[in-house]
Amino acid sequence: MLLSAETRPAGGAALGEVALATGIGAGLTVLLLGLVWLHRTRRSTILTRVGTRLGKATGVPDWVALPTILTTVSLLVALLGMLWDIALHIGVGRDEGPLANPAHYLILFGLFGVFAGGVFACAMPLDVKPGPAAVRFVRGWDVPVGGILLTVAGFYALLGFPLDDVWHRLFGQDVTLWGPTHLMLIGGAGLSIVGLLVLEQEGHGTLSTDDGDVKAGRVARFVRQAAATGGLLLGMSVFQGEYDFDVPQFRLVLEPFMIAGAAGIALVAARLFMGRGGALAATAFFLVIRSGIALVVGPGFDEIVPMFPLYLGSAIVVELLALAMDPARRPLVFGAVAGLGIGTVGHATEAGWTHLTQDLSWGSDILVEGTLMAIAGGVAGSLLGTLLALGLRRRLPRPKVARSVLLASLAVLAVCVTNGLIATVPDDTTATFAIDDVETDPRTADITVQLDPADFPDDPAWVQITAWQGQGLVVEPLERIGEGEYRTTEPVPLHGDWKTLLRVHDGRVLTAFPIYLPEDAAIPADEIVAEDGMTREAIPEIDILQRELKDSGGGLWALANLVVLFCTLALIAAMSWGVGRYSRRASAAEPYPDTPADAPDGAPAPTGSGSSR
Repeated sequence: MLLSAETRPAGGAALGEVALATGIGAGLTVLLLGLVWLHRTRRSTILTRVGTRLGKATGVPDWVALPTILTTVSLLVALLGMLWDIALHIGVGRDEGPLANPAHYLILFGLFGVFAGGVFACAMPLDVKPGPAAVRFVRGWDVPVGGILLTVAGFYALLGFPLDDVWHRLFGQDVTLWGPTHLMLIGGAGLSIVGLLVLEQEGHGTLSTDDGDVKAGRVARFVRQAAATGGLLLGMSVFQGEYDFDVPQFRLVLEPFMIAGAAGIALVAARLFMGRGGALAATAFFLVIRSGIALVVGPGFDEIVPMFPLYLGSAIVVELLALAMDPARRPLVFGAVAGLGIGTVGHATEAGWTHLTQDLSWGSDILVEGTLMAIAGGVAGSLLGTLLALGLRRRLPRPKVARSVLLASLAVLAVCVTNGLIATVPDDTTATFAIDDVETDPRTADITVQLDPADFPDDPAWVQITAWQGQGLVVEPLERIGEGEYRTTEPVPLHGDWKTLLRVHDGRVLTAFPIYLPEDAAIPADEIVAEDGMTREAIPEIDILQRELKDSGGGLWALANLVVLFCTLALIAAMSWGVGRYSRRASAAEPYPDTPADAPDGAPAPTGSGSSR
């Protein structure tokens, strides 16, 4: 059972936790390197035997089959652990360190499995060159590009674990999914799918799509590709985690932007890579996995249920546009148009879905900006997805074109994220609370709030009370009963470890008013008592939602963020290099999977998709 808030540290992990985590990591690394050494020196055939058996079942070489299955299972374990961990942090609060709650074990072993999958992919080829794009490691040892990408992504994600503890020691525990080191964990896991996709293609060598289907089985290969592109959709969707639980700590316009961006990257890539039905198949895989995890975390573990985007509207848009546009001829144009469709029609379907699944649904406050952000995210994401699919089919545009599209898309995503992060707190704004106790032990109350000035907010995304980390979560949208006057419709908790606050989001305004906060000696912080008739001033939400943060100086904080940013850019550069190397070093361009519809026999090469070799 997790400790109470008063005894859980607000900084780094206890030394015993650090020693245990270090020991587990070192032990797993020794075991992994030992298996590699035994395999490369031919003292053991266990990797070959297991890989060969799996390869016969899947129709791919042993050095593809074993790493792919290991990585896939590991990613699912890590995803379950991540969503369980978020639910625990929302319901209970902070923990002691890397292994302070059971979900962290799933994350650690899952991410190590991703890293191990990459290492095995690099180590297993013995007497064969793993594809024409393989990289010479040492004499007599060539490694597949996909294996390199998997290893790099897994290492990047694992690096987030020790850096997370260092971060907590320097700056306090950042109880948010979007902490820089937390983004390393989920970003590395999500981008590892790119390595899996490249590795799968390398496993088919110089075979054409049709020959590859004969070798591996058309249905089997389609299923594996659906799982991979659906996994990419899963990976690109984890950044929305706080919104899935109705506890976002950032502006609401970021949610439609992230959903459209994820749909663009994964669904456009799936359609161009897999052919007809690819976007729908990837979406189906996503929905099955996320539904299953929601059932496990919610009813299974008795925690908060994580919701998820629907993506069906975007998938249908992509499929219909592919039928109408002949994407093989002008794939980049198709990607841009598909992104526009995702950012408009797909965005509209997601807006409706939020009204069915979220307390903090999308309303008129974000109608214009949210749609513009969704369009930008959808187009930029779709162009990235197009480049990925073209790279996998060995049809990348000329380097100058591909590089320009890549950098422009990343720049658009960066600008949109920056825009979404800019929030303000209004001056001279207060909230007066009328508290009517419903129960006294434990204390719950109905609350009426009078905001001053009365015309604030104008057209809010939300005016709601959130109570969390008291063994549960309460999100209570308030009912407007007068000018600047709101009230609860259900009692809210004001006792124990609960942290209860009024939250107001209107345009760029993102502010909060503390109602009740418990004493926390580890920070240290005094109790904030909820009293009838009290008046609170508007403050930044982060002062309450992340009250554990330390004031460690802006220079050190900026430097630490730059280090994480450098690592992230290096990972993105590695993925770009890997896809580009595979596309340009491999053999003749692979035909599109639905050639009769997309690229009739004898048709000229697609505009903007021919590669210089």
